[in-house]
Amino acid sequence: MEKILFTKKELTNLEYSLQREVLRANISNAYSCTTLPSCNTRKYHGLLIVPQPKIDDTNHVLLSSLDETLIQNNQAFHLALHRYKDGVYNPKGHKYLESYELGVLPTHVYRVGNIVLVKQMLFQEKLDRLLIKYTLEQSDEDVDLELMPLLAFRQIHRLSKANDNANTSYENTSQGVRYKMYKEYTSLYLQFSKKVGYQHEPYWYYDFEYINEKERGYDYLEDLLSPGKFTINLSQGESVFVSCGVEEANPFLLSQDFVKETRFRFPVETMEDVLRRAARMFFARKGTIVDVVAGFPWFGRWGRDTFISLPGLCLAIDDWRIFKMAIDSELSDFRDGFFPNIGSGIQSAYNSVDASLWFFWCLQQYAYINDARTEVWNLYSSTMKQILDTFEEGTNNVRMDSNFLLWQSQEGKALTWMDAIVEGEPVTKRSGYAVEINALWYNAVMFYRELADIACADGECAKWDEFASVFPSSFKSTFWDKEKGYLADCVNGMDRDFSVRCNMIFAVSMPYTCLSLKIRQLIVEKVKQELLTPYGLRTLSPTSPNYHPVYRGNQYERDYAYHNGTVWAWLIGAFSEAYFNVYGNNAVHYIEQLYRQFGNILTDYCVGSIAEVYDGNPPYKPGGSISQAWSVAEVCRMKYLIDKYKNE
Repeated sequence: MEKILFTKKELTNLEYSLQREVLRANISNAYSCTTLPSCNTRKYHGLLIVPQPKIDDTNHVLLSSLDETLIQNNQAFHLALHRYKDGVYNPKGHKYLESYELGVLPTHVYRVGNIVLVKQMLFQEKLDRLLIKYTLEQSDEDVDLELMPLLAFRQIHRLSKANDNANTSYENTSQGVRYKMYKEYTSLYLQFSKKVGYQHEPYWYYDFEYINEKERGYDYLEDLLSPGKFTINLSQGESVFVSCGVEEANPFLLSQDFVKETRFRFPVETMEDVLRRAARMFFARKGTIVDVVAGFPWFGRWGRDTFISLPGLCLAIDDWRIFKMAIDSELSDFRDGFFPNIGSGIQSAYNSVDASLWFFWCLQQYAYINDARTEVWNLYSSTMKQILDTFEEGTNNVRMDSNFLLWQSQEGKALTWMDAIVEGEPVTKRSGYAVEINALWYNAVMFYRELADIACADGECAKWDEFASVFPSSFKSTFWDKEKGYLADCVNGMDRDFSVRCNMIFAVSMPYTCLSLKIRQLIVEKVKQELLTPYGLRTLSPTSPNYHPVYRGNQYERDYAYHNGTVWAWLIGAFSEAYFNVYGNNAVHYIEQLYRQFGNILTDYCVGSIAEVYDGNPPYKPGGSISQAWSVAEVCRMKYLIDKYKNE
């Protein structure tokens, strides 16, 4: 693929550039997120966003932005761009943008007459610290670079408002200052690689307008505190390094720190490079705990998402040590046969049936890719057994019936991945026998039997012999309709829901499937005909009267469309695997074409990543989380499958 480069024409067109966001994150879960021209359009945008363990251990925006102004011969050229209430832009610094390139380091280039300023940013991998390098690449004479921080000090889901409780003072530190707007927060340190002038003039700026929040039906106006301004004199060819962090840095080592961190970055020259860069950002490590961030900028750890994402992410970054660390971190919150759907510790919510079943699939992928079946049995068989026993014996919400199918239901809850709730009721009512839950259930039991057989645990194998012989006929008689030629999505008593949904693809994509080749082929072709798009599968066929292809509007409107026509990128992995399972290596060329199409959207929405969802109709506009773990992971796994079948 061509390098990811945006030109002046694209950057100065706000209708274009404000729709594209940039993201930088490190393994400590600190991140920076904004738009291409550095104008914040979400409450989740900010220059330094870091966890606050003394408050709630969630992410908080400390530094919203750092506004740059070039001053030469008493003329000031403001490079920043902000949107205020009623759509007023001030200043309009985007007009000075020459280019933005996603290379080894993301790089902005500004031109003001004969002055060329280059800005590069990176996060230190293991510290909550953003480093910025400004280089005066071209100038006829010295210039002053003025930097004005805008402080928020608030949780990412909230907004800052001007108030009298904010601490507007500062303290000097080595070649810089530190701020602490509220006592429970960590301090924010701004330090420089050379001596700077600082003028302290606390001032509230009012009514920054976040247009994306306005469109989503949320509060969208924020007030930010400007504590003062820094002034740095630069000569042509000179660079200055800025540290924005929660701990004091050694300003005399900032240039060395920047160079050292740059060595760990890699060129972004191919589609695989871009995906690898995106994949690395989803891992958040605190000591021995490794969480998979489900999506930026607002998701945290989700059990289901973790298990679906881990194989593809680890394939992308070629690191299976972190796989086991993430699995073990999830195991720390395993309770009574269930993994949390969301959260960890006391904030865990155990409202998911399939998270425990995806745990089997995740280990299965690890075992097959790394030829590690015995290792998986030795490490995780007791957990696997507990899950199977729990589901067999049954709970209030899930049970194995006499036909060996898995039934699930909970009043006012959605226990499958189609979990949107509106006014206390699931939007997609799927109580009973859900097709993908039972596909996962069969795969889980059969994989457990496979491992037990290798480990010579004959008793564990024999226990599930009747299941293995009876389940296939139960599944077929419950879900299959010969006349329709596809599977029911959910069956509850006499109610058989034959809405054409994406969930049936998992009955074909799982390593263990109980369907004949002919039935599998019919399912794949049905999904291909009605649900496949260039960027994933629709959640509901356009032929349905309940089809809602556009994921836009307020919370209610978005939740209603979420699983009723919206395209989910992560489903492309299951479709690809199902297609290979039916057509073998004859499918390589077709799946490779699907894979390459994702290269077309790596410069959209989040530059260098893949969105959570897309509209069901052309032009398949992106929506939801700008960078979603399982979207990236399953596209990466597509590449693994392509290469695997190419070599068969």
